[in-house]
Amino acid sequence: MWRNREIQLYIVIMVLIGAVASVAAGFFLSISAAILILTTTMLLITCSLIFTKWRYREIEKLSGYLRRISNGDYELDVRDNHEGELSILKSDIYKVTLMLSEQRTYLEEDKVKLTNAISDISHQLKTPLTSMMVMADLLSDNKLDELKRAEFTQNIRVQLERIEWLVSSLLKLSKIDAGTVIFKKDKVSVRALIDRAVQSVLIPMDIKEQTLLVQGDEFVNFTGDNHWTAEALINILKNCVEHTSTGGQVSISFSENPLYTEIKVKDNGHGIPKEDLPYIFRRFYKGKNAGEDSVGIGLAMAYSIITSQQGDIEVRSEQGKGTEFHIKFYNKART
Repeated sequence: MWRNREIQLYIVIMVLIGAVASVAAGFFLSISAAILILTTTMLLITCSLIFTKWRYREIEKLSGYLRRISNGDYELDVRDNHEGELSILKSDIYKVTLMLSEQRTYLEEDKVKLTNAISDISHQLKTPLTSMMVMADLLSDNKLDELKRAEFTQNIRVQLERIEWLVSSLLKLSKIDAGTVIFKKDKVSVRALIDRAVQSVLIPMDIKEQTLLVQGDEFVNFTGDNHWTAEALINILKNCVEHTSTGGQVSISFSENPLYTEIKVKDNGHGIPKEDLPYIFRRFYKGKNAGEDSVGIGLAMAYSIITSQQGDIEVRSEQGKGTEFHIKFYNKART
């Protein structure tokens, strides 16, 4: 404390004021008055120094508290429930401590999620890579039949396309999670959106001889991002086509009311088991009816895209009767 220049300057000024006041009192009044003023000045200086020393001790305690926080000890409670500047400072430091503790918890959870995601991605890539390595070894055999060679080559191409789709989807999801995707707020025509999305499923639907039914007013629209919403709708449609039998039907209906714009995607496929319903939007989750090539990322990406635009998506399903997805974009999000 004594090395503090402010304290040194404070003492010098107080001593000079006391000395000047004492000399003036002795000159104009009496020696007794001068002594009284000098004594009072010294008492004031002493009290001020004692109080300052106490404040320094409190600040030193707070410094030690902050050092312990920086070392990861968030269990300390420095509050004293008194009035005053130091008490307010202690209360604010405690609030920051709680915030840091929560952030640490979130970071630990993120680390666990990242570890699990890496594990899941490794597992998803391992299967096609292993298959490709086996087929590559077989292709190196000069005696291999040409038909088999063509078959193995096609299989390798399919696996490469699967890996490309998986990596692309994971990159999109990571961008959404990181908040680097800026969703536009344009006026989106639902009919045009659906026409764009169904283009990606027309061929698989034709192969399975499925029918597509689209119903809704041509003028229905909502405020959102046309590109990303189409991406979400494509993944939902692919899920419906995949889980609908040959000759089945996929229907899309859309409507608008004062509160929200709603898009319904329905199929008459196998349906989703009741125990799987709460988890179908979870990343890498594969239900009982999931196909062998299913990764469990399409619906998770659709969910992230829609909810990132302040929208909502829910699913209703009954085994043997089909599945219905309800997508809502609320009007309050419009600008």
